[in-house]
Amino acid sequence: MRIQAQSPGKAAGTAAAICLALLALSACSETLGPLQGAPSKVAEVDAESPGANAGNIASLTDVIQRNPNDSIAYNTRGIAYAKAGNYKSAIDDFAKAVQIDPKFSAAYTNRALAFRQMGKDGPALADFNSAIAANPSDAAAYLGRGNLLRSQNHLPEAMADLDAAIRLDPEGAQAYHARGLIYQKLGNQDQAITDFNNAIDRDPFAAAPYEARGQSLIATGKFDKAVDDFNATLNVDSNNAEAWAGLGLAYEKLGNKAKAVESYDRATMVAPNNPVAKAGLARLGAA
Repeated sequence: MRIQAQSPGKAAGTAAAICLALLALSACSETLGPLQGAPSKVAEVDAESPGANAGNIASLTDVIQRNPNDSIAYNTRGIAYAKAGNYKSAIDDFAKAVQIDPKFSAAYTNRALAFRQMGKDGPALADFNSAIAANPSDAAAYLGRGNLLRSQNHLPEAMADLDAAIRLDPEGAQAYHARGLIYQKLGNQDQAITDFNNAIDRDPFAAAPYEARGQSLIATGKFDKAVDDFNATLNVDSNNAEAWAGLGLAYEKLGNKAKAVESYDRATMVAPNNPVAKAGLARLGAA
């Protein structure tokens, strides 16, 4: 996603000033969701070494000292703070960005995501609303609000937001994945699988859509394909207890008791109280 609109000269000047400071802010993880405002791309939260984070933040602080009224610079340093797990400082910087530019939709969205990371869903919802009011074409704000509403089980409202996110950013994988989870919860497994397919086509290296699709494939009796999806998940994250348990269930449905027990055992090694694995081991007499 692109940086939110600023005056051409201001945006160009700030992008040139902060480009070197952002070399380490690459998009790698879904921990916080898309943070907006790096010069040419969305940055997402990913753990970095303390030294790298300190260097990024120090460089961005220097930019801010030279450009104290630049909303883009504050938004960008907020991203760096969020990547470092310092959500309070990130929120302060995003707040400064919207104080300078009350129409800076990306900064509202980023602050909402930081609030969510801190478990503050009320302020997060207010910020997503502000982002959409400032820019009704902000796909990330619809995605963020849709995920928040989905977590609160407001499924029709969440579905409407995710539909909007997909319409505005049809190449974004996360909205398809999130909408697929709603279809899955509603029991519409075929539509869920279609959405997970779309998510995987757009981001084949993310584990979560494979795991979710595997669950829907089990629900529709496609156990061989489910095995493939859970293995794909585990290739990315070998400590995913839910994926091991899903793999065990798929093998159990295929009649492969040995593989099922092995997979259930791996699940309980990661999460001893995983209910799917515990129930599977009990059914197979291996508890």
